[in-house]
Amino acid sequence: MLITLIAGARPNFMKIAPLIKAIQKAHSEGKDIHYRLVHTGQHYDKNMSDTFFEELGIPMPDINLGCGGGTQAEQTANIMVAFERDLMANPTDLVLVVGDVTSTMACSIVAKKLNTRVCHVEAGIRSWDLSMPEEINRMVTDSLADYMFTTSEVANKNLILQGASFEVKGERLEAKGTMDEAKGERLEAKGTENSETDIPASRLIASSPYNLPVLEEEQYAFKRNVQRVWWVGNVMIDTLLANRARFTKPAIYDELCLQEKNYVVMTMHRPANVDEEQHLKALMEQIITNVHGLPIIFPIHPRTAKIFYNLWGDEEQLRVLFPNLHIVDPMGYLAFNYLVEHAKVVVTDSGGITEETTVMGVPCITLRDNTERPETCTIGTNRLIGTNPDAIKPALDALFAGQWQQGAIPPLWDGHTAERIVEILYSLKFKD
Repeated sequence: MLITLIAGARPNFMKIAPLIKAIQKAHSEGKDIHYRLVHTGQHYDKNMSDTFFEELGIPMPDINLGCGGGTQAEQTANIMVAFERDLMANPTDLVLVVGDVTSTMACSIVAKKLNTRVCHVEAGIRSWDLSMPEEINRMVTDSLADYMFTTSEVANKNLILQGASFEVKGERLEAKGTMDEAKGERLEAKGTENSETDIPASRLIASSPYNLPVLEEEQYAFKRNVQRVWWVGNVMIDTLLANRARFTKPAIYDELCLQEKNYVVMTMHRPANVDEEQHLKALMEQIITNVHGLPIIFPIHPRTAKIFYNLWGDEEQLRVLFPNLHIVDPMGYLAFNYLVEHAKVVVTDSGGITEETTVMGVPCITLRDNTERPETCTIGTNRLIGTNPDAIKPALDALFAGQWQQGAIPPLWDGHTAERIVEILYSLKFKD
């Protein structure tokens, strides 16, 4: 069995690393399973790409497609053209994609057009915000994937409503219904004897979008397209737990004489927060003035930096205006998570960081109007406060008053997700 793994951008690398280790472990145990690693080159800055390969022990990719830069459309097109060429030259049993970056969607489309099975790890998460490029990537990828692995019960429900089959301990649960968008009502699918056709429910393998029965023997091609879902946990947490003892104190920690739980870590990169200068300025001023003078460590994303320095000038001017704000370059995985683990609070608009803070028990404030990871709020340490700058002060006041939820770790976020995924894929042998 050959699995082609796709990695394109920084969020992918933490998810690919444990999958590679799990495949290598299964192979060492005598299983006929191999992988080929394709790096699309979507992130081409060393701090955003190469450093992660080195720190997480990811082998050098079999190929780097070199598709960095350009607009969303240009990058999607470049990845599709390059990956199609590569996949035709290197056929595989399965293309496995992770997360929700442009590479995830582009490679899924190419694989399906070449009649290759697609597996999506971290499937089913939804923000329901189509202004986010990542949401479009998720929806397209999930609509094409043959096999999907989820992180939470919420993701399971999203996919079941899409019409996928959810696997629980070897039993298949068929979709319970679809959504009628015109009426906003849920239409229950036929799951018992169909009085109109007298077809036994045991012979139904799925339902069409119009709730018409489909027979296994009459629609074999349709059966091949029945999507299957497994709730397995979070591969990014596999990486976090495997490397937690290796977190490395960055030089800036001692340079600034930082003290544990006495500084703030901030990240910001989403267009809704950084593309409009005055909005970004208002957010920053609210954060800076309401952290009780604590140092703020801000590893700045390249897209944010372009706009940021137009507001206040260079670093020297910033130091005069905001002496507690410290702008640093993007960090490697081990150094950044050291800072996060020892911070008093993280202020971010990243989805992945909210998962990591939840597992590490660090308070997190998310500057977004929605989240595709609601379990970090309902179970974990994250609070979703929106993008209105006026919401920042009340959240920070609650934090400093000791009024923050304790949080817990969501089910199956135990460090063994990749092993479960590889075991399931190997058991399928692609003969279903």
